[in-house]
Amino acid sequence: MQSCIKSQLDLELYSCSSSSVKWGQRRKRINLSHISRQLYLSCNKRSFRNGDCHLELKLFFWYSKSTVIPLYKPKKGSFGSVLALALALEEPMFGNDFKKEVEDDNDHEDVSGEKGQNENSSTRINVRALAWKLRLAKTADDVEEVLKEKGNFPLQVYSTIIRGFGKEKRVESAMAIFEWLKRKSKETNSSMIRPNLFIYNCLLGAMKQSKNFDFVDVVLNDMETEGVLPNVVTYNTLMGIYIEQGREIEALKLFQEMPTKGLSPSSASCSTVLLAYRRLEDGFGALNFFIETRCKYQNGEIGKDGDEDWDFEFAKLENFIIRICHQVMRHWLVSSENLSNEVLRLLIEMDKAGLPRGCEEHERLIWACTREEHYVVAKELYIRIREMNTEISLSVCNHVIWVLGKAKKWWAALEIYEDLLDKGPKPNNMSYELIVSHFNILLSAARKKGIWRWGVRLLNKMEEKGIKPGSKEWNSVLIACSKSSETSAAIEIFKRMVERGEKPTIISYGALLSALEKGKLYDEALKVWKHMIKMGIDPNLYAYTIMASIYAAQGKFDILESIIREMGTVGIDPTVITFNAIISACARNNMGSVAYEWFQHMRSKNVVPNEVTYEILIAALANDGKPRLAYELHMRAHNEGLVLSTKAYDAVVLCSEMYGATIDVSALGPRPPETRKDTQIRRIT
Repeated sequence: MQSCIKSQLDLELYSCSSSSVKWGQRRKRINLSHISRQLYLSCNKRSFRNGDCHLELKLFFWYSKSTVIPLYKPKKGSFGSVLALALALEEPMFGNDFKKEVEDDNDHEDVSGEKGQNENSSTRINVRALAWKLRLAKTADDVEEVLKEKGNFPLQVYSTIIRGFGKEKRVESAMAIFEWLKRKSKETNSSMIRPNLFIYNCLLGAMKQSKNFDFVDVVLNDMETEGVLPNVVTYNTLMGIYIEQGREIEALKLFQEMPTKGLSPSSASCSTVLLAYRRLEDGFGALNFFIETRCKYQNGEIGKDGDEDWDFEFAKLENFIIRICHQVMRHWLVSSENLSNEVLRLLIEMDKAGLPRGCEEHERLIWACTREEHYVVAKELYIRIREMNTEISLSVCNHVIWVLGKAKKWWAALEIYEDLLDKGPKPNNMSYELIVSHFNILLSAARKKGIWRWGVRLLNKMEEKGIKPGSKEWNSVLIACSKSSETSAAIEIFKRMVERGEKPTIISYGALLSALEKGKLYDEALKVWKHMIKMGIDPNLYAYTIMASIYAAQGKFDILESIIREMGTVGIDPTVITFNAIISACARNNMGSVAYEWFQHMRSKNVVPNEVTYEILIAALANDGKPRLAYELHMRAHNEGLVLSTKAYDAVVLCSEMYGATIDVSALGPRPPETRKDTQIRRIT
């Protein structure tokens, strides 16, 4: 049961804004001493739960056939509000729940009088039972069949039934009663049964409530024909109907038309206009309308009706406009367009209007931020919540960190994490994992680009904020040091890793071995190798390749042979990268002939050489004074469909000229264009 009980004439309720419900225009009180009709209302308590009273109603009218008096509307808070409830009941008025009651009353007429009573005798009307009998009526004839021996009832009886039919979505039955009233009034030439404004409004309200709008134009045309002038309730109901039909612009035009008809908008009218702007997703329009309405009220242009507590209504309208603006902003955030700037602009306009901020509303907006471009909105809302000096949800903070990270605003995300440490709430595992993932992205970039100093600073930042780097983070920096040939830095990072209690992995050892190899610290590399074996970490292809390169550079080919054999015993076959590392080590140490021998060994292992293999070997043979062999290798690569670099082409030509070798340069094809080619020999895996 709704907490606010309104008269049937003035009830305006929208499910999206219960705050908009208010008395429209009060009717004058009626002196009860002059009323020759009494209303008897029997209320049987059905149940009480959660503080709401659910009532089963039996509504009866006691009236004198010679007199029809409008219903008295009681003061707010009086027991008479139950009377208004009977007329404006938000629960279904008729349905299967009272079918048994009607059947139990079959032993007497629902509208009956004792024989022998005079004309002024009282008649009791069971409206609920009467409605049950009319529920299947489709035409005026069907209504006449039920009411032909009942006589004429007060119009309030018919309006109550019409409203109930609206709840039951029986618009055809409501229209049948309406058509019957029109026919009956013409037949009897009586104004007492002619549809009045109250009936028309109830009929339109029933159509709106049932969302059946087939007869709206019929009713409006009939009102015009009969000269029945619409009031505020009529306009409010029509506006609601237009909104339900998706005709929001027409609803707004109706509101603008009201003053031209001499009508002053009610608070329900304002709520309906705000609802229209909400359906249009026009947050700025809704906000401007609220500001204009507030100015008019403050200037005394509206709200002069003493029957409405406009101070109370404006408090509810203010809550309504805040909800509307936030709903519109959430819709903007989930739309396919990037409307982040519009959200920020509406937030600023709400501030200018002096609307209070709400932590919960801001948090709901943050949850709607899911794309990269939303980071500006998420950050702004987060700052606003912090400025309120109120509690903020940890899950919301984590979501902001995630959004900022998605937008690659990792340092801004770190600031949120720092706030959690300094101001609370205390970060949880999710917070920790999110911020670590951001650091990993940064460290990964440092690793790929070999920016080792940046990687070291990131590690320092993590430890400074109480975030313990894992092996993945340490390895990223070790690899960056290795790529930059920063041997000393790699050794230092490896030591820090062990000191922090983090167990090195095969990737850690591989990166350190690579750095030591590039620094030609072969003895230290051998110590690291032995330590790795001692720690029970099995070498992978990359580690074997580094050690093969080291032994080749030292000229320890016997040990190198044993390394290759050991690889076979553990199921790791040497690849082209392994042989390229050996050939490259021989070439760097001016051992071109040995490099060629390993090239032959490579082919015997059925390992197919690539461009890097040929380019390194050709350069080594040219430096070793073997132009003919270098030329043959170049032709072999050409015949295999490989495209070698300019450096290999020039090495063959220059070496042949230097040593007077006769070669067919044209067979090498045209000189390749100057291109910068990445000749990376091996990659850490």
